[in-house]
Amino acid sequence: MKIVVANWKMNLLRKDAAAFCEAFLKAYKPKGRVEVGIAPSFPLIRAVKNRVATSGAKVFAQNGHAEAKGAFTGEVSMPQIQDSGCDGVILGHSECRQYNGETEATLVPKIRAARENELLPLLCIGETLAQREANQTLEVLRQQLSILPEVGAGPLWLAYEPVWAIGTGKVATPEQVREVHAFIREEVVRLLGEAGKEVPILYGGSVTPDNFEELLTIPDVAGGLVGGASLVPEKFLKLVQQAQAS
Repeated sequence: MKIVVANWKMNLLRKDAAAFCEAFLKAYKPKGRVEVGIAPSFPLIRAVKNRVATSGAKVFAQNGHAEAKGAFTGEVSMPQIQDSGCDGVILGHSECRQYNGETEATLVPKIRAARENELLPLLCIGETLAQREANQTLEVLRQQLSILPEVGAGPLWLAYEPVWAIGTGKVATPEQVREVHAFIREEVVRLLGEAGKEVPILYGGSVTPDNFEELLTIPDVAGGLVGGASLVPEKFLKLVQQAQAS
C-alpha cells in the first residue's frame, strides 16, 4: 500500500478548498492500493469531506485533544473531529511540538482517544537540524517512538519528518531516508512485535513531484505527508499518480 496525505496547515479559505477539490477530483482516478488523504484546518473539514466522500479519499484533522469534552477553550475533541466527518487525525507534528509544547506524555492519551473514536492516528516523528548535526537523530526517534507500547497495537500510520527539511526546500538524501526508515521499522517491530511490520511509514519534508518518485523506491517508504506541494491540486495529483505508478 502507498499513501499520500496533504497537510494544508493553516492555509486556504472555503472557496480555495472548494476549487482545489473540484480540480483534483476532476482528474483523480483511484487506482491500486493507494490511499489518499487531505488534512484541512478545522473550519474546512466538513466542506472538504462533503466534496471528497465519494472518491474514497480520507479526511484528517491536524490535531485533537485527548479529553472528550470539558473546559478546554480553543481545543477540539476527538468525538467532535469524528462527528465532523474525519477518518483520522495528525498527531505530534513538529510544529505542534515546537509551538504547542506537544510531548510524548501528551501524545499517549491523544492516540488512545483517537482510536476510541474510530480515528486513524497519523503520528509524526523527526529530529531538528541541531539534533542531526549532533548525531542524535536515532536517539531522538527512539524516544519519540517509545510511547508505542503504552498505546499498544492498533490502527496507526507514522510519518518521519526531519524538522530541518519542512518548508525549507531541503530534502534528506536518499541514503539518509533509507537509514532512518530502516531504523524506524526495526524499532516499531521491536516495540509492537509482528504488528509493527504492518505500520506504514511516510516521509515528509519538502516532498515535491521532483523528488517523490525516487523516495518511493526506498524500502519502508510507504508514501508522503506533503505540505506546500499539497496546496496546488495539479502537484498533489502528480504525487498521487507517482504513488500509483510505483
